[in-house]
Formats: sequence, C-alpha cells, structure tokens
Amino acid sequence: MAAKKTTKKDSSKTWNQSMPKAQFEFMREILAAPSPIGLEGAMSYGVLKPAFEKLKAKDWEIHQFKGNASLILDTDPGNEDKISVMVIGHADKIRMQVRHISDDGKIWVNSDSFIPCVLIGHEVSLFSQDPKKPGNYRVIEGGTIEALGAIHFSEPAQRTGDKGISPEMLYLELQMHGEKPKKQIEELGIKAGDPIIFNRPIKRGFSEDTFYGAYLDNGLGCFTVAELAKLIAENPLKNIRMLFTIATHEEIGRFGAAAIAGELKPDVIFGVDVNHDYDAAPGMSSRRPNSLSMGKGCTITTGAITSDYLNALFEQACLDSDIPVQRDMSGRDTGTDAMAAALAGFDSAATSIGFPIRNMHTISETGHTGDVLAAIHGIEATVRKMDEMNRGKGITRDDFKNNHVRLDQVKPLKG
Repeated sequence: MAAKKTTKKDSSKTWNQSMPKAQFEFMREILAAPSPIGLEGAMSYGVLKPAFEKLKAKDWEIHQFKGNASLILDTDPGNEDKISVMVIGHADKIRMQVRHISDDGKIWVNSDSFIPCVLIGHEVSLFSQDPKKPGNYRVIEGGTIEALGAIHFSEPAQRTGDKGISPEMLYLELQMHGEKPKKQIEELGIKAGDPIIFNRPIKRGFSEDTFYGAYLDNGLGCFTVAELAKLIAENPLKNIRMLFTIATHEEIGRFGAAAIAGELKPDVIFGVDVNHDYDAAPGMSSRRPNSLSMGKGCTITTGAITSDYLNALFEQACLDSDIPVQRDMSGRDTGTDAMAAALAGFDSAATSIGFPIRNMHTISETGHTGDVLAAIHGIEATVRKMDEMNRGKGITRDDFKNNHVRLDQVKPLKG
C-alpha cells in the first residue's frame, strides 16, 4: 500500500473559525445596542453589565464611573500587589447629529466620522429628548439620510461622479408635509445635537464564517472582552488581576479609556479594536500597505507605544496554541485604546489586538468569526502563559522592566 501523502500543517485550516449560534447571537446583541458617542449606556449597562454580573465570581467587582458609562469587571479589587492586566473594548459608535432644522422640514445633520456618500438612502434611528422632560429619550425611526433629493436636481458633475457629496448637503428625511413642517419637527422635541445612528443589525454573510452590518467598530472589541471574561471566570487565574474594560468616547479621541485607565493604572493594557483588511481594500495596492487579510487570524500591532516584550509573549502564546496571528505596524499612534496609558500619562506595557474588517465606518462593515475567536483565545493564551511564568508564581513587574529589547546585543545574521 502506498504511503499516505502528508502536507505541512496550516494553522489557518486547523483553527476553528466557526462561531456557535448562541455566541453569534450574543455578539449581535452587543453590536445592535444603540450606544452613540456619549450615550453608551445601552451597550455597557444594558447588555454587558448584566453579562458581567452573571459570570463574575463573588469576590469580583464591577467599577462604574461618574462622567461616562464605562465599566470594569475587576477580578481582584483593591489588590495592588498583583500585576494587573486591562483588556479594553470601546462601546461608543460613530454617529450623526442634528445641526439645523429648516422651514421645509429637512433635518440637516453633521456626518462626524462618516464619508458623506456612504450615508445616502440608509435607514437610521434618531434619539431625542421629551421637551417637557429633559433626560427622557425617545427613538424616532422610519427616516433616511439624503442629500440630492433626486438625480434630476443634481449637478452634471455629480451625475458623472466627477463631483461628490459634501457633509453640508446631508439631511434626515422624515417625510414631513402639510403646514409648517419645521414646527411639526420641533414639537417632537428634535433639536441640535440629537444623535442619529444606523439601523442595521449584523447578519451572517454569504461566504462561510463571515458577517456584515453596522458598528463592528467597536462592538467586536466589547464582545471580545466579555467572552474573555467568561473564559477566565470558568478557569480563574492565580497570579494576575484582570480588568475587563468597556470604555467610552474612543471615536472622538479615546478619552474614556484614558480617564478610567488613569484611575486604576494597570501594569499591562491590551487595546482591542477593529483593523483593516488591506489586501481587499480598493485602491490601496499602490500605497503598499502591510498585508492584512480577513479570515487569516487576529492582528497584533508593532510600533508606536507597543511593548515588544508583550508582543513577543502574545505571539509565542499563539504559536503554542496554533492561533493564527497577523502582524500590523503603526507609526506614532496605534489609533486604538492601547494608547490609554500614554494619553493618561502613566507607565504601562501595552499593545493593540484586532481583527481585519472591510468597509469600516459604513453600514456594511464586514468581518470573519475566525478572526474574532483568534483574538479572544489569543489574549486568553497570553494571560495564562503570564500566569504560569516564574515556576507558577506569575509574571512580575520586574519581568517587564528587565526584558526591554537590547539591539546592541543582537548577533549578526550571516548569509
């Protein structure tokens, strides 16, 4: 009998990329929570706090904050002797805002971090307060974002694509008609600053293990934090204090993570956020970005303030567990909550973990369940590796202080 042909092991094939239905539905619930910047309580308090309360051990504690709706699930509250690891996802979603109501009933909007053209025609939800009860919010649905009204009203250059849509052209269409449409809108309590978000929960994609919809950025980071907390709760660490963190205000400067990290001052920070699928990004090949691809594993960032020692621990833990990892690079800034300690002005070993997605900051952000699972289990493998170091006594602050890379001690590589 002929010998069976063997091939080199491919970790991307052996890694389980499929997500069970219940886990996917939990992810969908997190991503669907209406949590625009500054009003993140629907995700942090409505979905994640109950999940934290259900899974936490009796001696674990949930920290809450005054100026924002951030949450931290703390596995060893008050123990400053233990080395602490903070894993951060951010709950805030980019949003549009009401900026002006005109006499014809158009609600002109601020497009914030959206490219104006990606908004046109999409259904949205507007959140406004009862004018007689400030602080009591209601939701208005059934409206769409528009700009031109019809092709017949557009300029010739817009019809050919030579001219685009500017942010000043965007308005919310609520189909108001009849007498004094502006007054009708104002009587609903709609006013400047009211947030507007996409109404598009995620769905399974056509291709295997994919999904698409709005606000993968950054419900996926919060989902990763919650799922990691479940795994640690099932098999607690001995030597590491975990701080499972849901931050706010990331999309306008990462102010939430900086504020709460500044209070607890963790020794180690994992910022968890979406990344880009550069390989599939249109028009990017001429810029020669580093290669990142959806479906090939989670990402780890080098450069900026990232700790090479922490990155090495993560990559080794993933190698040991056959978890696929892709390496990203950044210059001055990771662009994620991994910068929390640097922005708050204290010392921490930090890195940024992500998942390549497509169509970021659109209604059809697209991701791969295998990449999300790789991030969850990659961070778990790393903190468990750290927990077992030094003959089971766990990693120490001195390990981080004394293991900075020494390029003056490297050996020449001979050809």
